[in-house]
Amino acid sequence: MTVALNTFPQLCRQWRQSRHLSQLALAENAEISQRHLSWLETGRSQPSREMVLKLAEALEVPLRERNTLLLAAGYAPYYRESNLEEPHMVHVRAALGRALQQQEPFPAVVVDRSWNQVLGNKASELLLGLSGRDANDPGPFNLAEATLQPGGLRRFITNPEIALPLFGLRLRREALASGEASVIARVEALIRSAGALPELDSGTASLLPVLPIELALDGLRLSLFSVMSTFGTPQDVTTDELRIESFYPADDETTAFFETIAST
Repeated sequence: MTVALNTFPQLCRQWRQSRHLSQLALAENAEISQRHLSWLETGRSQPSREMVLKLAEALEVPLRERNTLLLAAGYAPYYRESNLEEPHMVHVRAALGRALQQQEPFPAVVVDRSWNQVLGNKASELLLGLSGRDANDPGPFNLAEATLQPGGLRRFITNPEIALPLFGLRLRREALASGEASVIARVEALIRSAGALPELDSGTASLLPVLPIELALDGLRLSLFSVMSTFGTPQDVTTDELRIESFYPADDETTAFFETIAST
């Protein structure tokens, strides 16, 4: 049987293969029979709305793409996409604000699925100001672009042989996990536009507990690493795609620098 592109059977099979799962493994995760799953993937059976959501949960599909699966199966989207300024998002805004404030005097930013900055604390203004971004530019500030482009943060990075290839690998993994073609294409275009990145020394990188980013600013050396946080049980597309990147000092000199900046 030939399955049309962008139908539920084709999308379901694509997601299963991208998660490197056999039909048997996915059927066990979703608590259905392998035969039933096979019929769903060939179009012999039409999934119920509940079955679409059940398979999407088992495949850990992002909420935006769960709506795509529902539409492909003939159902209305289940998850809504909200603006952060809407009244029902007040608790999300408050949680983000507290997380950013608690990270002071060290930088923290909130980014969306494309690495566009949504929010940031005061300390992040100093760090991201190194990118050379025009303050009058009305477009969103893209943290990934600022890190990879030669004219942005990249020119201050003194450990590019470690930081840049691992950052590129991280971008690719996140894009592939999103399952959205536009996000994957944007990341690949961004990495190509960054020019030749250093070759990854996998032996050295595998020994690192975190990815350090070392910067040189007018003779001052800063050493940072970052931690990404997400909402644990998002029920909204916007909330599902937001991430908080918190930067921490990796040495006493960097700690003293940010503490001094905050006090003055």
